[in-house]
Amino acid sequence: MSDAKPIWQEPWTTAELAELTRGTLVDHLGIEFVEIAPDALCARMEVRAQTAQRLGYLHGGASLALAETVGSLASQMCIDRAQYASVGLDINANHVRAVEKGQSVFATARPQHLGRQNHIWEIRIETGEGKLACVARLTTSIQPRARLAAKH
Repeated sequence: MSDAKPIWQEPWTTAELAELTRGTLVDHLGIEFVEIAPDALCARMEVRAQTAQRLGYLHGGASLALAETVGSLASQMCIDRAQYASVGLDINANHVRAVEKGQSVFATARPQHLGRQNHIWEIRIETGEGKLACVARLTTSIQPRARLAAKH
């Protein structure tokens, strides 16, 4: 990854991220957090029955779920979680390479903009050989937790 200054609000471990997402779609899809760099978060997902389309290749929806997982968690890691929540606002992606069942893909989220009210993340999904399979852009909205609690 890089020698950049850490962007995280506090130190994190991949084990903490796994615990935070236990029992969610992250578990169902088999997403594993593999690296927290100073300026990026990386996760791995195997292309298997739960993440493949009928022809045996990585499903575009699974790519988007992986991208949103990594980008949303990275966004949350950059803010004071006691005061704010990061919620997805928009995601778009370009699928550029098919990945066969049995292979793994790696998603790396890096910030393009870290503002007070929104974040923009680029998420690159690559094969184990480093070939680009998908590139996504995620925008998150940073909301005060008090405002979110008042709506529910």
